[in-house]
Amino acid sequence: MPVKIRLQRHGKKGKPFYWIVAADVRSKRDGKYLEKLGVYNPVTQPATIELDLDSSVKWLRNGAQPTDTARRILSYKGAMMKKHLLAGVDKGALTEEEAEKKFEAWMSEKEDKISTSAEKTAKAKEAEREKALEAEREVSAKREAEAKAAQEEEEAKAKEEAEAKAAAEAEAEAPAEEEKASEEETKKED
Repeated sequence: MPVKIRLQRHGKKGKPFYWIVAADVRSKRDGKYLEKLGVYNPVTQPATIELDLDSSVKWLRNGAQPTDTARRILSYKGAMMKKHLLAGVDKGALTEEEAEKKFEAWMSEKEDKISTSAEKTAKAKEAEREKALEAEREVSAKREAEAKAAQEEEEAKAKEEAEAKAAAEAEAEAPAEEEKASEEETKKED
């Protein structure tokens, strides 16, 4: 009975969630399976992968063929590397201790790459956020300067209008005073 390691879809429409399973090639995609090896959730950021490494390696060593996506997941989690190293142990090229050391070194190197990549991404996001914040500060400072200039302009116009009004009142009062003075003179003459 040929066995494939493949993804079995679960989850809602538009929100996929997969089980990684070892299944007979003749069974349906979401049908009967031999063993559940793990889960894969591509919706989360970053994608969540939980895998039973020992069971996966056991199935790979027994001849199970992974699909393309399953192969990428198994490779990412180190199942393919472990299978490769165990094949070297079977041939006598390595001892089990050497194979385990090589696997641990490979896993730590991969985790370092992932963590540095995550740090770079975090730094890039932080720099982008800082740049957006600085641009927002510049825009708000520009708006404040424009508002202040508009307020000063309004105050200047109000001051000019007040001066013009005062001048107009002074002009209006001046002829009235002249008339009063002329009336007083005419009264004095009478």
